Amino acid sequence: MSLYRKMAHWATAAATGAALTLMAAPAGAAPVSATAKYVVSLAGVNVAGVSIDFADDGSSYKIDVGANVSGVGTLVASGTAQAESSGRSGKDMLTAREFDLETRTRDESFNVAVQYASGNATGFQINPPLINNIDRIAIERKHLQRVTDPLGSYILKGDALEPALCDRRLKVFTGVERYDIAMNFVQAETATSNRTGYQGPVVLCQLRYIPVAGHFTTSEMTTYLANSNRILIWYAPLHDSGYFIPYRILLGTSAGDLSMVLTGLD
Repeated sequence: MSLYRKMAHWATAAATGAALTLMAAPAGAAPVSATAKYVVSLAGVNVAGVSIDFADDGSSYKIDVGANVSGVGTLVASGTAQAESSGRSGKDMLTAREFDLETRTRDESFNVAVQYASGNATGFQINPPLINNIDRIAIERKHLQRVTDPLGSYILKGDALEPALCDRRLKVFTGVERYDIAMNFVQAETATSNRTGYQGPVVLCQLRYIPVAGHFTTSEMTTYLANSNRILIWYAPLHDSGYFIPYRILLGTSAGDLSMVLTGLD
């Protein structure tokens, strides 16, 4: 596969993955509203842009994500992803009620909608439906219990920017796949680049992707992610709100590092 074809593959994956991977944690009572903008690059070349709107009025929250293939990625691929998560904002956690995802390429579109209640997934729709289920691990009722949606899962709440932010394990259900994300603290750092949307202290966490159900046993992507030890995320404070958001996400790939970096914060 040529480098450009690999870039097209990873650019589209980044646009979709950014929508799927933006770890629910305690939510505060004070209203919060923010827009974060990110640029996605592969091997140092910009391939996509991502915008995330987050609002919490103290009792409910909403997250909107938009991602578009951009830069050199448009020479070989086109793609967009729109995703939304909403639910209840309590004292100790974000509890999802709905998650919706739509992705589009030049040739096709794909939609997923998931409903949640009391921390469990109660229904989901996929369009077009997945017909070829050969080598796919079946999703069972037990896999839908005590799960979170994939959007709220990377916005953290805590008392301070500290190692404890990284000590968690998420059970995520996307409507297509059920997986766990295990996090652990690596080190404290300082972001200094004036080309990014934040300069100051950050914490670096390592993520481990653990497939549970809904994935294909023959998927090279699933195997690669499950075996990867280079899924890293740096967290920065969202002003003085008590929330912490990704400053940078890095995934090592065969085509080079896939990176998503915060470029603006309003």
